[in-house]
Amino acid sequence: MASKGQKQRIYDEEFKTMIVNKHVIEGLSYATLSQKYDVSSGTILTWVRKLKYSGTLVAGRRGRQKPPTEAEYKEKYEILKKFQTFCEEVDRKKK
Repeated sequence: MASKGQKQRIYDEEFKTMIVNKHVIEGLSYATLSQKYDVSSGTILTWVRKLKYSGTLVAGRRGRQKPPTEAEYKEKYEILKKFQTFCEEVDRKKK
């Protein structure tokens, strides 16, 4: 967590990708990359893990999701009705 008045650094995607590739492809250690590019080794570790698990370094949407609108509820209701009638037809054919 940042201290009061401390500014967080923002790194562009190209810079992150370059550093992650140097670790993954060239095999440079986190400490070496940290000293060379003045980035925390924990930050580099986070980037590598993020790329490994999500496949991208771009930040996703954060925060609370917006509640569904009435139109979305109606659309979901119609889909469920169609699915229910389909299931009933399948049950009739089985009997």
